[in-house]
Amino acid sequence: MLASTAAVIFLVTAGWVTTRSDSPAPDTASGHTGHAGHTYTFTAEQAAAIVAQAAAPVRGSEFRADCFSSHRQGDDPIVFPGQAGRSHIHEFYGNRTANASSTLQSLAAGTTNCTPKTDLSSYWTPTLYQNGVPVAPERVTVYYQGVTDHTRAVAHPRGLRYVVGNALATSPDQNPAARWSCVGRPESGRDFINCPPGTKLENYLDFPTCWDGKNLDSANHRDHMAYAVGQSCPASHPVVVPRLELLITWPVNGGGLTLAGTRNGANVTTAPGYTFHGDFFNAWDDGELKRRVANCIVAGYICGTDGNPIQQ
Repeated sequence: MLASTAAVIFLVTAGWVTTRSDSPAPDTASGHTGHAGHTYTFTAEQAAAIVAQAAAPVRGSEFRADCFSSHRQGDDPIVFPGQAGRSHIHEFYGNRTANASSTLQSLAAGTTNCTPKTDLSSYWTPTLYQNGVPVAPERVTVYYQGVTDHTRAVAHPRGLRYVVGNALATSPDQNPAARWSCVGRPESGRDFINCPPGTKLENYLDFPTCWDGKNLDSANHRDHMAYAVGQSCPASHPVVVPRLELLITWPVNGGGLTLAGTRNGANVTTAPGYTFHGDFFNAWDDGELKRRVANCIVAGYICGTDGNPIQQ
C-alpha cells in the first residue's frame, strides 16, 4: 500500500518556546508522572485541520528510508533524557545506539539498520504485544513527503526532535492521530483492527509539516512544530518541512493486541490501540538530506531509498 493512501494525521499546537536547545528538553509540560510528554488534547480547530490534511494528496513528491526494529527498551531520549528505564517499552527503528542518553553527537557516531545508511536518525513507537508476547515489526518504511507547499520545503535541521500522538488517551476520540488497518483491506480505525487470516496489521503515523524556524525541541516536545491547514503553514511556524510518515507492518493478525504504555502513572504492556504515538530524532547526514529534499520534494519527484527519482 502506498504512503499517499494514508489518512493518519498528527497535529500539534501552534506556539513555541524562545530558547533553542541542542539537548533534550525536560518533561515540564504536564504534572503527569507517567509519559506526560506524549499526552495532548486536540481542539475542534485542530481536529478540522487533521481532516483537511488527511485529504491532501502527496502529488508525487517523496523519498523514503526502509528500516527495521533495532532494539526495544524502556527508554525515551526525548521525554525522559538521561533516565534509563523510566519510560514504558519502546520499539526503536534505525539507529542501533539509541537509548535514554542519546544526543545528536552519539547518534551521528552510531550505525543504522535503515537504507540508506546516511539516515542515522532514531524513530520509536510503543512496543506491540499479542497475547502478552512482544512482536517486532516486519518492516518500517519512513516516507518524507511534500504535502505542504512542497516547492518551499527545506530539510529538517539536524537534532530536531518531536513527538506525536496521545499516549494517555482514554478513548479513541482523544487520539485522532492513530490509524490502524490491515494490509490490502480498506477498513481502518483509531483502535486495533482484528485483521483476518492472510493479512497483516499495519499503522500509519503522520508527523507535522511546519517548523517555527528556531527551536530543535520545546518543553512539551510539540510546540515548535505545527500542522498546516491546506497548503499554508501558520505565521508562527513559517518553515515548511517534509511530512514524515511511518508505515509500520507487523507479522500478526487476529486479536489479543495491546501496547506498551503508561496507565494511571504506571508503565504497562496492556495499553489500548488508541494510545499509539511516535517520536523522531533527526540525525541524517545533513548534505544528503538536503540533496533529497531538493531533488525529490522540491522538484516534485517520487524517489527511492537512493534519493533518485523512480517515477515522474
